[in-house]
Amino acid sequence: MLIYESILTLVSFFFCSGMCADSRSHLVSEAPDYFPGQFPKERFPSRGWSRRPPSFPTDVWTTETTHRDGQQGGLPLTADQSARIYDLLCRFTGKSGAIRQAEYFVYRKQDLDGFRAAQERHAAGAPIEPTTWIRAAAKDVKLIQSLGVQESGLLASISDYHVFHKFKPGGRLQALTLYLEAVQLALDAGIRPRLHLEDASRAAIDFIRRFVEAVLAKADRYPGTLRPKFRICDTLGVALPDDDVPLPRGIPQLFDALRADGLASCDLEFHPHNDTGLIVANSIAAVRHGCSVINGTCLGKGERTGNAPLEMILFHLIGMGYYAECQPDFTVLNELAEVYAQMGQPVADKYPLYGRDAHRTRAGIHADGLNKFWSMYAPFDVPRLIGRPLEVSLTKDSGVAGLIFVAHQHLQRDFDKENPKIQAAHQWMLREFDEGRQTAVEWEEIAHFF
Repeated sequence: MLIYESILTLVSFFFCSGMCADSRSHLVSEAPDYFPGQFPKERFPSRGWSRRPPSFPTDVWTTETTHRDGQQGGLPLTADQSARIYDLLCRFTGKSGAIRQAEYFVYRKQDLDGFRAAQERHAAGAPIEPTTWIRAAAKDVKLIQSLGVQESGLLASISDYHVFHKFKPGGRLQALTLYLEAVQLALDAGIRPRLHLEDASRAAIDFIRRFVEAVLAKADRYPGTLRPKFRICDTLGVALPDDDVPLPRGIPQLFDALRADGLASCDLEFHPHNDTGLIVANSIAAVRHGCSVINGTCLGKGERTGNAPLEMILFHLIGMGYYAECQPDFTVLNELAEVYAQMGQPVADKYPLYGRDAHRTRAGIHADGLNKFWSMYAPFDVPRLIGRPLEVSLTKDSGVAGLIFVAHQHLQRDFDKENPKIQAAHQWMLREFDEGRQTAVEWEEIAHFF
């Protein structure tokens, strides 16, 4: 057996060394391949398509719910804070059309004041349209009739978990009757209804279809500008992005079914939560299967584990070829992160893109890579595209390379590893950590070595 294996090895060696030499030569090249089609130098990473798949919506955008679901998640906003956040979101989206609407509670004075401030700004040219959010109940529709609102969300809980236990005596017929009464009042008031199908990822498709058909039938005799929208809510974050997952949890099958029933991409909106960590994947799956609108919050604020982080959704939409002509300004969200920190609601240190540690390394081997060729350890041009520096923390693991990176960052000078100043500072740091120090060394502690 050993002789047989040895013969096979020799035959393979001579075969590959001779006959295969030419065919393998292209694998060894002195020219680096950075895959610029997928990692362009001055833009966010791309899917690398020559064109988007034709099944995708022609136009995709987002709507935001900071002033509604964000508040439910722990952001009790004053009217001034509400206006400040609205202004920042308008600066973020600019002329890109990336965020088109913001929804508001209007039940309390501070919320109503924030909504009216946004209305005034929108009338003066601000790009994000303020809308309201109410329960699908007659008394709530009457509440917004005097606000001059063009569109309102109407909560329409759709799963049997809700309709059989939220109402008394409960059941689908009772829920349907109540919802349709509210839809009728909204249409009569000239307000476009946006039906929030709560818990749709645990709902029977036959009941969803029945409700959608009934809503559209009611709206049929009204102007097309009042055509209702349907927000599909993954309220508990239990949906899955895979094509092979059946209803009700499978996002591809859910949106395929709704599109097959005649709903246009712009009729549909997706409102996911992040309870099981699949919020971005589910959002992209919704887009891929015909949904034009994703609803969420910038920086992921929201109830429990949060709403869809719109900056991450837009990051991926840009990679899919949307917003090619005009992109949102991602540098603005650094100011939004500061606002949340001042409110006692900072983004997590490890939060993607905008967390304190999102672009920070503590490893010497990574710092060495940044010193030699920064793209080695950066997924895109972070400082230019989102206004955040690449950073190294000086720890027991950051080594001489980390020290060189930090010294260059502060002094704009190049150092080699044998530089006496670098070596002296590094030896001092090592003594600090050998004596039990656990915190990173700050530049101010070592600046005197230089």
